[in-house]
Amino acid sequence: MRLGPTAGAAYRKGLTGKRTAGLAARAEFSARQDSTHTGTRIGKQTAVPIEQLLHSNPELWRGCDMAGRGSHGLSTGYPALDEILPGRGWPRNGLVEIISKQWGMGELQLLLPLMRSVIAQGKWVLWISPPHQLYAPALVQAGIDIEQVLVVKAETSCRDALWSMEKALQSGSCGLVLAWQNWLPGRVLRRLQLAGESGDTLGVLFKHNVSMHSPSPLRMEIKSSCEEDSSFSDAEVAVLKARGNFRPLSTRLDLYPCFGPDFRPAFQAKPEPQPGLYAHL
Repeated sequence: MRLGPTAGAAYRKGLTGKRTAGLAARAEFSARQDSTHTGTRIGKQTAVPIEQLLHSNPELWRGCDMAGRGSHGLSTGYPALDEILPGRGWPRNGLVEIISKQWGMGELQLLLPLMRSVIAQGKWVLWISPPHQLYAPALVQAGIDIEQVLVVKAETSCRDALWSMEKALQSGSCGLVLAWQNWLPGRVLRRLQLAGESGDTLGVLFKHNVSMHSPSPLRMEIKSSCEEDSSFSDAEVAVLKARGNFRPLSTRLDLYPCFGPDFRPAFQAKPEPQPGLYAHL
């Protein structure tokens, strides 16, 4: 066993035998280990406990942790959804992908609480290439201050739309960036993810198709319920991929609770996506 400085000095001076020095070395090593676990100052450095690092930094996580551990996320406004998301909410920055087979299946209702929170902080909400014209009265009724909403029209080219999204994510002036784009390559998604991290801004990308190798830390899918015994506002939200979670999770949400459980739209006989916050064409 290698002797520490205290035990080694005592042995060289002949003050103790080798066996006694070895026991002193073990005691010295144990003291150093104990001080490391408790965060005690050693020399000029302070050792931080591993548990403290794991709980204080959302970028660090254990592979064995289940979704929902910790509370460093932004609440979605839906407790059932918070329970299956790492950090108990939306990521604070970066990129989130929301998959839906058709627009108007409740994807905007899912983000209304977050939009209200962002606007309450005095930040902008940017909409990039929404598939339909926004319905301002519905936004106002939902508690959204439309004076804090910016829109890049759907006629904008894909190149200019992606440029706008990247700059908005990097600027820090926008609290939330929503974009509707399909078939983006992995390198573009990675670039948007890094832009969101550098500007500490969350970007949400609405898509019809799943990117299996996307670098986004969170990918979700929303499915509208067409069952006879369920409300039209009932939707299934599935977490397909999440950093800090090793298996898919899903929950059912009532995205239009104000209509009540017995409400049925006029087109219930032929299920179609609910227009929601989009204007009727």
